[in-house]
Amino acid sequence: MSRLDLLPGAGPVLSLRHALYRAGRDYRGGIGALATDMLLDPVTGYDTLQKKLNPSEDRRWPNPDELEDIIRLTQDARLNNALLRAAGLVGFRPTPVAATREALQAVGELLQREGEFVGSLHQGAADNVWQAHEVAALQHHGYEVISQVLAIIAGAEQAMLAGEDRRDG
Repeated sequence: MSRLDLLPGAGPVLSLRHALYRAGRDYRGGIGALATDMLLDPVTGYDTLQKKLNPSEDRRWPNPDELEDIIRLTQDARLNNALLRAAGLVGFRPTPVAATREALQAVGELLQREGEFVGSLHQGAADNVWQAHEVAALQHHGYEVISQVLAIIAGAEQAMLAGEDRRDG
């Protein structure tokens, strides 16, 4: 739990157990509301779910159906990141931005800046000895580029769908 996520503002990288606990705790209304929304037994559901989400409880663990419900209902980015990182993956949920000429120019400028940064890492690549801080910086900058490009794609998709709705309606 001491590692930091390289994505801006994402905070610590949590283990799956801790991410489940935080997702349940931070759900609107807390674990009790989550248990209700999961349609668990009104009498024992809260206590059972609270025990299953407790990161120090080794005897209980959410079953696959409960896990699916927790992921679907909470939509918690920390939980999604914990699941993906366990598989060695990185996921993005882009926040759409307007796909305007200015936005595309801004991405072009970002790509140029990031390209210059990556080019500056030639010393690490020259001797094929990568240090942890070099890899972390490379990951951070790569994620920045990917998130910006995906945000513009999402904005373009939104604009396209809005245009289709106007033509159909």
